[in-house]
Amino acid sequence: MKNQQLHSDPGWWRGAVIYQIYPRSFMDASGDGIGDLAGITSRLEYVASLNVDAIWLSPFFTSPMDDFGYDVADYCDVDPMFGSLDDFRALIERAHELGLKVIIDQVLSHSSDQHAWFQESRQDRTNPKADWYVWADPKPDGTPPNNWMAAFSGRAWTFDARRRQYYLHNFLASQPDLNFHHSEVREAQLDNLRFWLELGVDGFRFDVVNYYFHDPALTDNPPMPRERVHPGNPQSYQFQRYNIEQPENLAYLERIRALLDEYPGSTTVGEIAGNDPLPIMAAYTRGDKRLHMAYTFDLLDSTGDATELHDVLARFAELGDDTWPCWALSNHDVVRSATSWGEDRALLALTVLCSLRGSLCLYQGEELGLPEAELAYEDLQDPFGINLWPEVKGRDGCRTPMVWDESANGGFCPAGVAPWLPVFAPHRPLAVTRQDAAPDSLLAQVRGLLKRRGTSETLRQGDQRLIAPSELPEGVFGVIRTLGERHLLCLAHLGHGEVPDEIALDGLADGLKDTQPVDLPGMPTPTRQGSTLHLMPGSAAWLELR
Repeated sequence: MKNQQLHSDPGWWRGAVIYQIYPRSFMDASGDGIGDLAGITSRLEYVASLNVDAIWLSPFFTSPMDDFGYDVADYCDVDPMFGSLDDFRALIERAHELGLKVIIDQVLSHSSDQHAWFQESRQDRTNPKADWYVWADPKPDGTPPNNWMAAFSGRAWTFDARRRQYYLHNFLASQPDLNFHHSEVREAQLDNLRFWLELGVDGFRFDVVNYYFHDPALTDNPPMPRERVHPGNPQSYQFQRYNIEQPENLAYLERIRALLDEYPGSTTVGEIAGNDPLPIMAAYTRGDKRLHMAYTFDLLDSTGDATELHDVLARFAELGDDTWPCWALSNHDVVRSATSWGEDRALLALTVLCSLRGSLCLYQGEELGLPEAELAYEDLQDPFGINLWPEVKGRDGCRTPMVWDESANGGFCPAGVAPWLPVFAPHRPLAVTRQDAAPDSLLAQVRGLLKRRGTSETLRQGDQRLIAPSELPEGVFGVIRTLGERHLLCLAHLGHGEVPDEIALDGLADGLKDTQPVDLPGMPTPTRQGSTLHLMPGSAAWLELR
């Protein structure tokens, strides 16, 4: 059972660990090969055993599933594939019994083209919802209104013969962008949020939260310097200056925060995508009138390089202390951290994550050390991966089913049923049942690590000072966390080799020399000779300073 005192605190989210669940791939209770809400509920005791504070559910709303739920056709109902509203109520009730908060995804910037709003909007130019989406006339030669590109390749505009206009879609053509310059759209989405708050959710994760508003003048985006272009992604040829991140977004975030403040203890976390996301992340979480927390892809793209890690955190720190990050190394859109950092460094990666100031997200299976799955082209489901194959492999590799046991389907769905994505055979030896039975397994070590994080106010709430790379041996990353008179030195050797490096503790912590090592699960106890610490590559150490 989680610490109930924590969850009675409206600020519970500060320093919390949030476990992301991708419903399609977590647990199938209905036996159709697709995960569902009842399946999630049946596994919540396992989630609580990880010592996390909350769960975040990716979309489960009514949808044609062109983008697997990120194309919403009804914001206030559950797709039958996942169950019903009663199933969702049961999930919330069970989660709260276990002391887990429930955060759900919200995809406000765009809907499905099957949503009733868009079906009405596209009828003509005079209906009540005619301006609820971003419509624009063609140029005189019939081409799209400007040069904006979509994230899933191609132009961000699709022509509609009935209205004889183009509509904007930053993603798939079946995901038209809503027009947040229209007051009724803004109010409708606030009503959607209130619906779920009334059902008892504890907060929202906002998909592409900086995409709500566009430049109404439809100004062309400028070109991106060629050295920053990713050849496999046409959108990267542009600096996204006018299709996203407009100043009106801040005022709307304040409207959202005012709504959340009516429900004490509820929280928000925003996903920031774009060309230079860290400043937006800071701006969107500054003060107490905008988002509670936000994250970018900067650490999601990390490969475990100490200098790159330091540089990301240093750039964010320069933006001020009055902000709150939510850091993650894995999610449903990127290569799993056990692959990007190295399968032998899964625990090291999470130990580094747990040392950072901010809240944290853990993606399902990360606690098992699941690597990125390799799929054949014919097994792909992700439109992004299908469109850009083979240069871009897409997102299916991180979305394969959770492995609960070592059976062919990993205990995800019944034998003889084909799961929506194949279970990756190398995942099965890492299954929950096998790791549960081994006291020295990665799963056991992660449980211990998260318990230490959860019971340390210094880690959850403390300030952070980054240690400059010049003060440490090559490949070593370090921070000092401070809360009042408590100081915790967190070091991680991200380099490679068989010989320990010597770290001179003098000068790292402003004269605080007396150290007491913290027992870190799965990590060797570092040796110390005088003021010199010996740290092996691939290991980490936390030391209390006095």
